[in-house]
Amino acid sequence: MAYSTNEMMTVAAARRLKNGSVCFVGIGLPSKAANLARLTSSPDVVLIYESGPIGAKPTVLPLSIGDGELAETADTVVPTGEIFRYWLQGGRIDVGFLGAAQVDRFGNINTTVVGDYHQPKVRLPGAGGAPEIAGSAKSVLIILKQSSRSFVEKLDFITSVGHGEGGDSRQRLGLPGAGPVGIITDLCIMEPEAGTHEFVVTALHPGVTREQVVAATGWPVRFAEQVEHTAAPTEVELTALRDLEARTAVAHGQAPGEA
Repeated sequence: MAYSTNEMMTVAAARRLKNGSVCFVGIGLPSKAANLARLTSSPDVVLIYESGPIGAKPTVLPLSIGDGELAETADTVVPTGEIFRYWLQGGRIDVGFLGAAQVDRFGNINTTVVGDYHQPKVRLPGAGGAPEIAGSAKSVLIILKQSSRSFVEKLDFITSVGHGEGGDSRQRLGLPGAGPVGIITDLCIMEPEAGTHEFVVTALHPGVTREQVVAATGWPVRFAEQVEHTAAPTEVELTALRDLEARTAVAHGQAPGEA
């Protein structure tokens, strides 16, 4: 089956979510990938959203953390304070799944502003619970489309800390957990290098060249000694993803492909 680069990105991200893990999910691309994982390779994953649903099993992708679909399909719903204090800060979240507007070589995220904070070129949605998720989850996955505008040498604003300045920076900041362990894009997969914690390319998606990745990265990106090639999406994965997007489009009154 033919597929788009966005579908490849979503499928590759879904594959990173282990079955049975407890995942704190961000809205947008992280939610799409996490729910695809639940519908395919990880049926027993526990999806938690910031508004309080635990074990959410939405039939369509939520518009926001307040979407009733999440509460209606969850195993239970608890106060937001309990989600953060008991589940997240209590060390009960295996994976935080986050999106970003900008990311740097150490997995730090910006979702606040593009440009000067006081006179920004673009005012972004903001932090939400991302700083706490990035700081306290046992591990973090980041998903976003790759370009030199989004993969930058220096963030305009650090909303959520990944590996700080690299090396042992995260530990010196007193943040628990492993921090970001993977950045999944429409071109490749990046993982932090041991010791430096700088993100290097460890896998290229089918048909993608190193030159394309270099051109779409705002820092001198490096490649692992052994770079793998991502397996193409299977028919099962693509069918599940497209069905999910189609159901979402109908539910939200969107045209096909807008979900």
